[in-house]
This record gives sequence, structure tokens and C-alpha cells, in this order.
Amino acid sequence: MNPCAVIPVYDHERAIGRVVDAVHAAGLPCLLVDDGSGAECARELERLAASSPRATLIRLPHNRGKGVAVLEGFQAAARLGYTHALQVDADGQHALSDVARFVAESRAHPEALICGRPLFDRSIPKVRLYGRYLTHAMVWLNTLSFSIPDALCGFRLYPLAPVLTLLSEEPIGARMDFDVEILVRLYWRGVPLRWIDTAVTYPLDGVSHFRLLRDNARMVAMQTRLVFGMLRRLPRLLGARR
Repeated sequence: MNPCAVIPVYDHERAIGRVVDAVHAAGLPCLLVDDGSGAECARELERLAASSPRATLIRLPHNRGKGVAVLEGFQAAARLGYTHALQVDADGQHALSDVARFVAESRAHPEALICGRPLFDRSIPKVRLYGRYLTHAMVWLNTLSFSIPDALCGFRLYPLAPVLTLLSEEPIGARMDFDVEILVRLYWRGVPLRWIDTAVTYPLDGVSHFRLLRDNARMVAMQTRLVFGMLRRLPRLLGARR
């Protein structure tokens, strides 16, 4: 096992330095994927990459979305010889003191996708907290299972081999729909899931790129794709339940 961290970054110049420091403190090299950030964030990413040989900077020419940035990072990580990639947000909302727990769990179960099960404090906006329950219900429908308690938390450690196979065969959501879709599709393919409770706060640098109308429309389209995917797999899913 040879793990790294993949951090998609879009205008999080105030928080990204602390995120990188915490990842390095846990013993992981990191790939910073600049998803078309503005000049100030671009300069900060250049500084971080120049100051540490364990940080690699990947630039996308313009903003293409969180999902594209993460997948570009995964593909680059595989080319560099990494076998596993920790996905962590750049805004500081994840409990980075838990990185070592994710790595230890992945070393014990290298075939599994290690997923964060979020424990929220009062900083989470109520509309987002309640909106998660609708997503939970759709995921339970699309998997015919309660095996996925939370599909929205982007704090995960992926085995790269099944992810790259999935990418070569199916499209995955490019923006905020990414985290849910890739998790459900990997579950359908039989990738084991293991869960770690982890605190989540909103967010350290006060920057959120969630757009209510655009991203909710993407989520509806993604859930529609997954419903049809579930129907195609219905006999196998029912068989697994039996």
C-alpha cells in the first residue's frame, strides 16, 4: 500500500495551508488539484508546492467542478505509483486529526473504501442538514440497503484500482454530484465499505461553492441516473439481500 492525499482546491487560499500541513503531519504526500482558482489562491498553491517536495501541484485550465478535480487527482496519483488516495476538502471542514485513523483502517483493509460518517456541530446550515435526509433516502433506495449511512461526506480513502476501472467504464458526476454517485456505483460493484465517525464543521474559511439551484438540479439528475441504474441491477440487488 502506497497512499497519498488528493485535495481539490477552488479559491480556498486561507485554509489550504493548514490542510496541507495536517496531511503532511500524518505522513502523507499530497496532490493539490487547482480547479481554476483565482490569482491569490493560485499563488498560495505555488508557494505550498515550492516549499515541500511532498506536495505536487496539478492545474486545470478553468473551473470544471469538484468531481473532475478529484478524478484528475486520482489518475495522476496512479501514474505516480500511489495505490490509495485520501480525498479531503480544502476548506478545513474535515477533522484532519483523523487522517491517521483513515490510513490505519485502509492498511488493515486495503481492498475497502474507507468512508467518513460525519458528526456535525451547530455550524452546519439547517437547510443542508435537512436536505441530507432526502439524499440518504434516495441512496438507500438505489442500493436497496442501509449499508451507506452517509453518501455526501467527501472525507474518504479510496483504493485506486477499482476507481480507475469504474472511470474507464462509466461516467461520474463532475461537480457536487460526484461524492454520491461514485460511492453508489462502487457499492454496486461490490467494493467493501468501512466507516469511521469523524467531526465535520462548516467551514474554516467561510467559502462555500455549493450553488442552491445549479447543484440541486445536478443532484436530481444524478439520482435519476442512479434510479435507472438500480432498476437494471434489481435482480442482483434483491439476490444480495436474500
